Amino acid sequence: MWSFILEGIGMTGAFLAGRKIWWSWVLLLINAILWAIYGLQTHQLGFCIASVFYAPIYLRNTIHWKRKKKTDGQKD
Repeated sequence: MWSFILEGIGMTGAFLAGRKIWWSWVLLLINAILWAIYGLQTHQLGFCIASVFYAPIYLRNTIHWKRKKKTDGQKD
């Protein structure tokens, strides 16, 4: 059941990122961490390895989009 919930969160985050909502990257970052926890709990280390690669990308995008939003003068 958890894998379906985590996938739903991931799809929601991707949808929101496509709509250029900066905090969608925060949602995806949290989701990557949850996938790592899930992978550890279920002994599926592939999820942990994937999270190690995805999490920095999501963190970078969060910072980049947030900075761009401030320089563009948009409100939160």
